Amino acid sequence: MFSACSRALLAVLLSGASACAIAAGERRVVLAAIEGAIGPATTEYVLAAIERAESTGAEALILRLDTPGGLAAATRDIDKAILAARVPVVTWVAPSGAQAASAGTFIIYASHLAAMAPGTNLGAATPVPIGGPAPSSPRRPQDQSKEEQEAPSGDAMQRKILEDSAAYIRALAELRGRNAEWGERAVREGASLTAQEALEQQVIEILAANLEELLEKLDGRAVRLEVGEKTLATGGAVVESFEPTWRHRFLSIITNPSVAYLLLLVGLYGLLLEGYNPGSLLPGVVGVICLLLAAYALQLLPVNYVGLALIVLGLLLMLVEVITPSFGILGFGGLVALVFGSIILFDREMPGFEVSRGLIAGVATASGLVFLLIAASIARSRRAPVVSGVSELLSETAEALEDFSGRGRVRIRGETWWAESPEPVRTGQRLAVEKVEGLVLKVKPRRDA
Repeated sequence: MFSACSRALLAVLLSGASACAIAAGERRVVLAAIEGAIGPATTEYVLAAIERAESTGAEALILRLDTPGGLAAATRDIDKAILAARVPVVTWVAPSGAQAASAGTFIIYASHLAAMAPGTNLGAATPVPIGGPAPSSPRRPQDQSKEEQEAPSGDAMQRKILEDSAAYIRALAELRGRNAEWGERAVREGASLTAQEALEQQVIEILAANLEELLEKLDGRAVRLEVGEKTLATGGAVVESFEPTWRHRFLSIITNPSVAYLLLLVGLYGLLLEGYNPGSLLPGVVGVICLLLAAYALQLLPVNYVGLALIVLGLLLMLVEVITPSFGILGFGGLVALVFGSIILFDREMPGFEVSRGLIAGVATASGLVFLLIAASIARSRRAPVVSGVSELLSETAEALEDFSGRGRVRIRGETWWAESPEPVRTGQRLAVEKVEGLVLKVKPRRDA
């Protein structure tokens, strides 16, 4: 019996070892999908995908790309990671209808091999400075250099950014043996190409409609890495999809401009409500958490700090209006500041990094309604009769506990008070309270008693 069990256990172990050996010997590629605007979350995801491909000994890392563009800093970080990778990185613009605009074009040029699916496009890589296009130069065309005339903006900073981007894409093109002249046109003139045109103009190396076709066309191609030359063997390779981790998903969510904007507002409103009603705790706790998350997201995003200041000012003005009413002037000014601050908070010229006007309109409407409700509630409370304290006694009726002329004792609300009356008072007579002076009530007999 023991011998049979031993043989069965040995068979299981041998089969497991055999399966591991087969898995270890098989060729594989790692597939990572980049969709949407290029930002800090994208950078972390690509770095993790490269690390995964290197650690598993993959033949290549395939980045399936579909992006309208993104942040220059995030794009440069991705490019540097690709250039330093010890595994070939293939960027594939897919599926049909996808694009590699702006930042995506730089990633294409940095990759060891570039591919596109039919029906895709790339280009339009002119850099956009935060704050939108710079104003045109007031200098006359004959006084400008050739570079200044070619630049889309005459502003000095914009020209510096443009020249830097043109030199950067030219350096990538020379490193990878791609069309440097067209790369400069994409930066300077915003030129774009279809997939077929990109193949004909040597911007990409492969045209592939699906993943199987891409693997077949990659098979046997040689690429140069920092560690030496490598010939790809992707025919029949197993494809491992690299999914974003919870951290990448969380970072992607909070660095979404709309989410960061809402976190900022919730955080500020929470702190303002806590200040208005100290001790409630919940608004303060939620506000601090949201504000810290918003601060982390905003320092990674292209934020216009004038817009941020206007939002804070707008909320403060509405709070001051509630505390010290000014017939709506401060409240209306705060609402206007909130709207304008929201509009310019993020650069709308940066693809994928703007807050929709619909969301801003919704927030402004909700803020205005909340402000009106709070203001109306406070106005009603100020008009309402006093229901506590000494002032409440003015609306009450006292009862004489003894006969007196001048000063005597009365009962009011179950309490005994000294009272003074200009007229004689009889025991049990109902008295109207006219004034409270310290611990003495000024009373007179009620005529309706």
